[in-house]
Amino acid sequence: MRGISAKSLDEVLAAVSAAGSGSGDLGTELFDVVATLDREPALRRVLTDPSTEAEAKAGLAERIFGGKVSADVVTVLRVAVSGRWASGRDLTDGLETAGVTALIAAADGKGELDAVETELFEVGRFVRSDAELRQIVSDRGLPSAAKGELLSTLLSGKVSTTTLALASQAAAARTGSFERVLTAFGVIAADRRSRLLAEVRVATELDDSDKTRLAAALAKKYGRDVHLNIVVDPSIVGGISVSLGDEVVDGSMSTRLEVARRRLAG
Repeated sequence: MRGISAKSLDEVLAAVSAAGSGSGDLGTELFDVVATLDREPALRRVLTDPSTEAEAKAGLAERIFGGKVSADVVTVLRVAVSGRWASGRDLTDGLETAGVTALIAAADGKGELDAVETELFEVGRFVRSDAELRQIVSDRGLPSAAKGELLSTLLSGKVSTTTLALASQAAAARTGSFERVLTAFGVIAADRRSRLLAEVRVATELDDSDKTRLAAALAKKYGRDVHLNIVVDPSIVGGISVSLGDEVVDGSMSTRLEVARRRLAG
């Protein structure tokens, strides 16, 4: 998000921060507001019309949503519609980001942020492993509520309520595929502590001391703390492969053997 929309998003996120970490209800209620505005493009246009006074738009939003959502959500919504947005879609995208941020803040406040980051990664792997499920959750033609119910059936009791709420929102596939959106949510979680996300593939599980040493080495290299998402993959034979953003550091034995084979093949 750029320009006037970026400035407005900063103001919305500041309003979320001012509301406190809470229980996470702020986040899920903001997702409900986003769903309503997505269904009502005419309302979205009115609430982002630059020719309408900010107070008038804020008052309209309060009349429509007041009594249906908490006072904190109304406060955030008033700030949102009082801002300037390059498009109506930027408003709803900004409110979705605000909802994610609120859920992440609540998880952090309860000491659950590390678990949520790992669970988001594992949910992404779980969906990728099933082609039919992957297609379903990324299909924008299917009702978001139905996709959310499917994920709830599959994931309830296996992940936290925060992770389930984020996964269900990612299934709305508003700004891209389920996997792309879920990854973006994971980045927001990592940014909460100014961390980077690293996918680490190893042949056998690392013990805690190995994880600590690896995280420290990566933090030294990149100048920021790093959250490790470990994947045990026997096919790499030995060594380790680390993906961090667009950068891949592949020291796996399988890769070394493949390089040697190609050199011998000439």
